Amino acid sequence: MNDYYAILGVARNASADDVKAAYRKASRAHHPDIVGHTPQAEDKFKQINAAFEVLSDPRKRELYDRGVDPLAPGGGQSANPFGGFSGSFAGFGDIFEAMFTAAAGGAAGQAGPASRAARGRDQLERVTIELKDSVFGAHREVSYATFLTCSGCHGSCCAPGTAPVVCSACQGRGVRERLVRSLLGTMRTMDPCRQCQGYGNIIANPCPDCAGQGRVRGHTTIQVDVPVGVDTGNRLRLSGKGEAGPAGGPSADLYIEFKVKRHPDFIRDGDDLLATLPIPMTAAALGASIVIETLDGPREVGVRPGAQPGQVVTLEGLGAGRLNQKTRGDLRVQLDVRVPTDLDDSQRELLRRLALERHEERPEAHFASTGGVFSRLKDKLTGK
Repeated sequence: MNDYYAILGVARNASADDVKAAYRKASRAHHPDIVGHTPQAEDKFKQINAAFEVLSDPRKRELYDRGVDPLAPGGGQSANPFGGFSGSFAGFGDIFEAMFTAAAGGAAGQAGPASRAARGRDQLERVTIELKDSVFGAHREVSYATFLTCSGCHGSCCAPGTAPVVCSACQGRGVRERLVRSLLGTMRTMDPCRQCQGYGNIIANPCPDCAGQGRVRGHTTIQVDVPVGVDTGNRLRLSGKGEAGPAGGPSADLYIEFKVKRHPDFIRDGDDLLATLPIPMTAAALGASIVIETLDGPREVGVRPGAQPGQVVTLEGLGAGRLNQKTRGDLRVQLDVRVPTDLDDSQRELLRRLALERHEERPEAHFASTGGVFSRLKDKLTGK
């Protein structure tokens, strides 16, 4: 019986990780595609694979430690199917495995080797923009870190001038047949080839720039069109601008999430913009025309005589743009009537004369019956 522990160079109490590490080291050192295709090399490599197959499988390893070689003709079990419990039923796991492999994985073996190429992962980048950019749209330059297709091998994973080597174990099919002996007879299953991991070929000379991955970590810069009307939290999907896939696989998508900076004068409220305009008491009383600076340039705000604090003047079409539309919201300007606190003697005299003219020199207290804040609260509480 073959000494599988000696073939891999591990102790009999070696852990599963020790067995796996020893197998990788031995397979690299004795691979026929590396040391040459000689009968001795191929035989040695078969022994290494057989040792790993037994020692990496807890059930097979247990049989082997009891003196039974699971890979020997007959599975190392008694010829009498009822000669012992362990010999008769140890193959049930393989029976079910064979059934499921035939139902689910058997066809995969016929489909050919697996592809090393895979799609990259989508990624998200957050971009801060000005309020004006969200109102009118803009062109922004965005730089971000991502995976890029390797310029040294262009995604092939191989060093320049080399190519993948067809796997000698599976002849490029990516799968290997395995015979399972059981109470129901001998069944054939298809397993991924352990020598090439199911790819059908081996990267004997990996690209030094990307270590055989076909992509490298780097930075890239793209031009982004900021949509008109975009708001904080809105996302823009850019197809194919995300991570490049390994082994030349397709690039994923990039998502740009916008954050609109706070503006010193305007607040966004849906599609409208809000602003507060301080005006003197005299302008509120007499009326005025005041020029303000909007995002569209200077615009005139008409204050009617007798304007009240909190009154809103609407400038139509000067608000934020609407997503996927050509229309815009409004700019709503709230009047903040300022009462002077630094009057001189002559100004106080003028106001006294005005109060006399209006019989307001000794105002009487009258609670407003409607319209006030406390009046509206009272109506809410009483259900009116």
